Amino acid sequence: MGTVAISQVKLGDKIAQDVLTPLGSVLLHKGKVVTPREYDILHAFLVPTVCIDAPGDKKEAEEAAQDKNVESGKESSVKSGLMEQYDLTVVLLKKVFNQMMSGMALPILDLRNQLEALLSYSHDYKMMTFSPQNVPNEDYLFHKSVMSALSCYMLAQWNNLPKKDWMQSAFAGLLHDIGNAKIDRNILNKPTKLTAEEVEDMKRHTVLGYQLLKNAAAINEGVKLAALQHHERYDGSGYPLGIGSEKIHPYAKFVAISDIFNAMTMKRAYRKATSPYLVLEQLLQDSFGKLDPAYVRIFIDKATQFNNGTVVRLNDDRVGEIVFSDRNHPTRPWVSVSGTIVNLITERQLYIEEVMSRNNQ
Repeated sequence: MGTVAISQVKLGDKIAQDVLTPLGSVLLHKGKVVTPREYDILHAFLVPTVCIDAPGDKKEAEEAAQDKNVESGKESSVKSGLMEQYDLTVVLLKKVFNQMMSGMALPILDLRNQLEALLSYSHDYKMMTFSPQNVPNEDYLFHKSVMSALSCYMLAQWNNLPKKDWMQSAFAGLLHDIGNAKIDRNILNKPTKLTAEEVEDMKRHTVLGYQLLKNAAAINEGVKLAALQHHERYDGSGYPLGIGSEKIHPYAKFVAISDIFNAMTMKRAYRKATSPYLVLEQLLQDSFGKLDPAYVRIFIDKATQFNNGTVVRLNDDRVGEIVFSDRNHPTRPWVSVSGTIVNLITERQLYIEEVMSRNNQ
């Protein structure tokens, strides 16, 4: 173990002592292996020196290397479990869509088994940082649906629905767009703006989805209604029926929130992903008449429930740590950048672009 200048730190080195921020929060925990992200964080906080493990003989070096793999893999192995099941769910859903196009029955048991496998990792799903990479345009719908399944599963719990509703809420997220299996693929995958006629054709997916699900066993009526109602709006301005909030099923309200969030935060071939913090602010605006305000508020509060000390990157590329969060402005905390407090409530031109590290990792 030895103290070295930051300029001498190499990728793969293991931190031997906690690295602290100027305010005393843990920036990097002991045992953390230096990856490009950790390297950027050290430089952003102007850390002069760090304590690095220095094995003295071959055996110790081998053990240290093994430790590095374990430590660097702690987070990634958890994520790989989630990502493995996530990818399998995407593949299955894509297969199901193709089967629906051919008029085959919905393989509900296969979907349930795979969904259960995915949800067993739901505690590792962090919606503010989870983002599948390099998604082909033709697979966008499937990724959005699988992320919506995870989001709706969390929303059911956050809103204290009975446990029997948790899996069904996840099914609602997973299958809400199933009606698109009956929509022309040229319209679905069109990279440019749809014509008015194509928009009307797309809107049919809600009714088509309900028709595909209405006779399916093992899913409740809420799942079927979510397919029909997820584009209905609180003030009655949605489609296909133009019904108001009191007639919209809770699952459909969950899907509406999840659908918007996941659509906007996912990187597309023709646009960058939108900052999740900006999307949450858009959801908050939409809660005035469009989305259920109580559900939106809980979604935002839970999604942004980070502790002080969380390291974030602002949209001007400065890196800092969250030092205070106002309950009335959960997407706009105070961030300490090189000892200067940036109040995102008042400095509206700034926002959090990325969560880089949490103080409990």
